[in-house]
Amino acid sequence: MSYISIWLHCVWTTKNHIPFLTDGIRSEVIAHIFENSKVKGIHLNQLNGYLDHLHALISLGGTQNIAEIMRNIKGESSFWINKNKLTSWKFEWQDDYYCVSVDYSHMKNLVRYIQNQESHHAKAKLEEELEILIEENGLRRFPD
Repeated sequence: MSYISIWLHCVWTTKNHIPFLTDGIRSEVIAHIFENSKVKGIHLNQLNGYLDHLHALISLGGTQNIAEIMRNIKGESSFWINKNKLTSWKFEWQDDYYCVSVDYSHMKNLVRYIQNQESHHAKAKLEEELEILIEENGLRRFPD
């Protein structure tokens, strides 16, 4: 039996940062992504966001990879949102995403951070948040 602990903090945005994820829609989308993740064998620990983006804390399984997980979550959820007509315009996620590994010792703080997205974004814009996350984690852009 293999024992694996690879935790990821992932963030993705709506296409062109359109604020589709109002309170009611966001809660429906989050509930759906949780359910779909269970079906697809994706261990989603936390999921929350704001008007134009979502944050997830995901445990990567031994045969999974980041691109596959993000494709499953984003692709299926945008299809579901459009099929159920949750928005008045066609819904799409931005192609890009942010993803960084998380040290287990930082998990409690990250869980709180994800859970408190609404209060956090009352003070900080998404662009500022992403700039800080990218700089703090030394991220570089990879071609698709």
